[in-house]
Amino acid sequence: MKPAEFFNLIHIDEYSATPKYLQLSDSIIEAIEDGKLKKDDILPSINELSYVLEVSRDTAEKGYKYLKNKGVILSVPGKGYYIDNTEFKKKIKIFLLFNKLSIHKKLIFDSFADALGEDAVIDFYIYNNDFKIFKKLIQNKRTDYSHYVIIPHFVEGGENAAQIINTLPKEKLILLDKKVPGVDGQYSAIYENFDKDIYSALTEAKEALMKYQTLKLIFPKRGYFPQEIVNGFKRFCQQYAFNHHIVSDVRNEPIMAGEVFINLMEDDLVILIERVISLNLKVGSDVGIISYNETPLKKFLLNGITTISTDFQMMGTLAAEIIKNQRRQDQEAPFYLTLRPSL
Repeated sequence: MKPAEFFNLIHIDEYSATPKYLQLSDSIIEAIEDGKLKKDDILPSINELSYVLEVSRDTAEKGYKYLKNKGVILSVPGKGYYIDNTEFKKKIKIFLLFNKLSIHKKLIFDSFADALGEDAVIDFYIYNNDFKIFKKLIQNKRTDYSHYVIIPHFVEGGENAAQIINTLPKEKLILLDKKVPGVDGQYSAIYENFDKDIYSALTEAKEALMKYQTLKLIFPKRGYFPQEIVNGFKRFCQQYAFNHHIVSDVRNEPIMAGEVFINLMEDDLVILIERVISLNLKVGSDVGIISYNETPLKKFLLNGITTISTDFQMMGTLAAEIIKNQRRQDQEAPFYLTLRPSL
């Protein structure tokens, strides 16, 4: 194969969160599966890969090493690298699109990838809650995928998300964490029921909450969090006669004994704890704290922060099972209250 023909088969996407060495090795495997690379075909040298693809020499070498460990290619002194094995099971190819990176998003990714195992190639993208990037990534996807797995959260422009998502084949679509109004057809979803989840969790914590007079939900004005969280919070407070308040900026909010704060963002949790300590108030007796999304650190912070959280690991595992079992599924993700001394 001529070098120019080979490099036409290789796709390195600067926007992808998938490491470049995996993009390189996945492109070679895909070319073998499509019959465009054959047994004993000579591959470019590491220096050629690095120069033409504009990647580091380490990236090129790591991609070839990955393929050697898989038994796909071999190298011989004086001959270079060549295709050794073309007889392997064709992998499913998945377009994975997350709104951002975070500890709990990593839980989803890790459980998803682990459950799929070696049978899948994942093209992983992040759009940072930006609808314009989200739209561009979907419209510019370079290949046909077996499944499109998407977490749809936006700071602005989300009202147009359904129009873009509806361009994808529904039998291949899996929405995670949130459903999008206006997405039609028969697709799969593993999602949070934001209104019901916070209402049920606070109801379960009602006995611990009774020693406080006021509940405050920290809900940033410029954020991607669904309004349904506010609806469920207000419904609980009204039913059980709690004073309640929606806080847009915890940095300027008065903090008094007898209040419980519910935070959604990790940055707000840090600011809240700093301010409570600076006021010589005691967390768990003077001021209560409930934090969204379980993370390992919250088990130990201030002897334990009470959390309300989706089971993110299960969300990733369920999405993988939909793909492996080739079935459609529509399911609310489990949501848990974990009571700790902060309340």
